[in-house]
Amino acid sequence: MPYKTRPLSTIALVKSLFNPHLTNCHSCHTVPNFTLSHLHKFSGIRVPRNPNSGTLIRATQSRLLQVLRIIGTTRFVHSIADTSDESAVFVQKLTKFRRDKPAEEIERALYLSGFELNHDSVLKVLRRHRSDWRPAFVFFNWACKAGAKSGYTPSSDVYNEILDILGRTKRFGELNQVFDEMSKRKGLVNEVTFRTLLSRNTAAHKVDEAIDMFYRRKEFGMELDLPAFQTLLMSLCRYKHVEDAETLFRNKINEYPPDIKTWNVILNGWCVLGNVYEAKRFWKDIMSSRCKPDLFTYGTFMKALTKKGKLGTALKLFRGMWDKGMVKPDVVVCNCIIDALCFKKRIPEALEVFQDMNKRGCLPNVVTYNCLIKYLCKIRRWENVDELVNEMLQRKGSCMPNGITYSYLLKSVKGPDEIPGLLEMMERNGCAMNDDMYNLVLRLYMGWDSDVGTRKTWEDMEKHGWGPDRRSYTIMIHGHYEKGRTKEALRYFREMTSKGMVPEPRTEKLLDAMNI
Repeated sequence: MPYKTRPLSTIALVKSLFNPHLTNCHSCHTVPNFTLSHLHKFSGIRVPRNPNSGTLIRATQSRLLQVLRIIGTTRFVHSIADTSDESAVFVQKLTKFRRDKPAEEIERALYLSGFELNHDSVLKVLRRHRSDWRPAFVFFNWACKAGAKSGYTPSSDVYNEILDILGRTKRFGELNQVFDEMSKRKGLVNEVTFRTLLSRNTAAHKVDEAIDMFYRRKEFGMELDLPAFQTLLMSLCRYKHVEDAETLFRNKINEYPPDIKTWNVILNGWCVLGNVYEAKRFWKDIMSSRCKPDLFTYGTFMKALTKKGKLGTALKLFRGMWDKGMVKPDVVVCNCIIDALCFKKRIPEALEVFQDMNKRGCLPNVVTYNCLIKYLCKIRRWENVDELVNEMLQRKGSCMPNGITYSYLLKSVKGPDEIPGLLEMMERNGCAMNDDMYNLVLRLYMGWDSDVGTRKTWEDMEKHGWGPDRRSYTIMIHGHYEKGRTKEALRYFREMTSKGMVPEPRTEKLLDAMNI
């Protein structure tokens, strides 16, 4: 029977080439052509072919042993494949098991891997290390060095990706080093670069550094215009520096005459922060300004009111929008009211607003359905939930179920056996997994103490580049501790901290309670 060509693990591949009981002398072995062709591509071994046979090849055992030692095949399995996705998976595994090794050793293994440097493949590798800065940084540096010899040069997208990874993990020394190198090459620094740098600095509460970075736009021939200023304000507000953002807004009001979008940025900042007193004050400032409030202004303010339990005031404003000829409510505003009514268990009134939307020509979207499904799941009205989900599938378009829809459905399942079916339904309807979904499924499996489900989810999220992140480790640490598996909890804690992740405060308290 002829060989069936399929990817081989590196361990199985190397074992098939020689008998492990032999000494280190050179020996000849019979192996299939496709196996050695894959090994040749992977390791760069020069193997002379026997012209009389298509299936016999001479291989040098000592060289294979050297490759085996370098790539660490005792630690992982590598399917040698041509696609960039599988190459990225291989590099992810290669760097994972060498994370704490010297950079030179990792780079040497990367050189021997035969990894093809191009824009897509490098980006895919980096995106698989979003939560682990060191392998990403070592790989990026190697790609720059190897690229200088092969003709590959990192693009703006690649630089922006590594800047984002380093910023996420608060490695600002390395971040500044990469940005300095990027700055030396013309045309690389773009709007995405500055958006990333502003976001990562404000997330780390480096307000002054973020403002300084904004003014550095001039160095790269970029305008210090109103949209750029709004991006700075949005970054500050997103990470709770609303007071700093409003102060900057007031100080620069002559330099950057505000439009309604600029006012909305600050209003949204106060609303997201949950400070209704400041939001009301700023709302009055908007009403007295020359700018006319738009849908976003009304929607933002109503959402803040409903979150603080002032549903009556929000409903009065909502009805006034319909009746007094002001800005007509859109689907976002209606969704806000529906969600608030559901939260107060006034579901019949929420359904009235839902029906009224259709009559007035304001068509619902996936968020509208999600608001209703969320609360119907809580009160276990499964028939109504099924009816709404089917209606979403029939409407399609902007009503198609998304990750949030399936997260509500997942939270309502009774046991681990129901999860695979829901995930299959997700995939069938074109809804892809992401880090939030993986962590939700991981938490559910851990809650049920399903070892198989937990292990599979962990492997899948790692394989597809969605983690594990700090949330994943927190779930595992607390889950194992609550189940009495202290050693396992400590193992995940050490692995998390070795990747430079900062434990959550509750995890630190747990470790204190364990006297670690």
